[in-house]
Amino acid sequence: MKQFAIVGILATMAFASSAVFADPPVKNVSGKRHPNIAAAQRLTANAYQKIVAAQEANEFDLGGHAAKAKDLLDQANSELKQAAQTANKNGK
Repeated sequence: MKQFAIVGILATMAFASSAVFADPPVKNVSGKRHPNIAAAQRLTANAYQKIVAAQEANEFDLGGHAAKAKDLLDQANSELKQAAQTANKNGK
């Protein structure tokens, strides 16, 4: 029985550490060509890092909401890249 408890604890710790140390959103929009979109990408990366800090401060006990917020920031970052690509296609 103790072995199952230890395995459960180790699995939880591994999951929590992977959630905290996942890569933040990338900054892949040209600041020269699209300064506002690039600025928005920087803000998503900053918000992501603040969530990581909150997770660490609360010992990962945030009910999965912080991880969901990080996923949403990653999605927002992807949409920003697509917005820049669309602007590029439109000659802007």
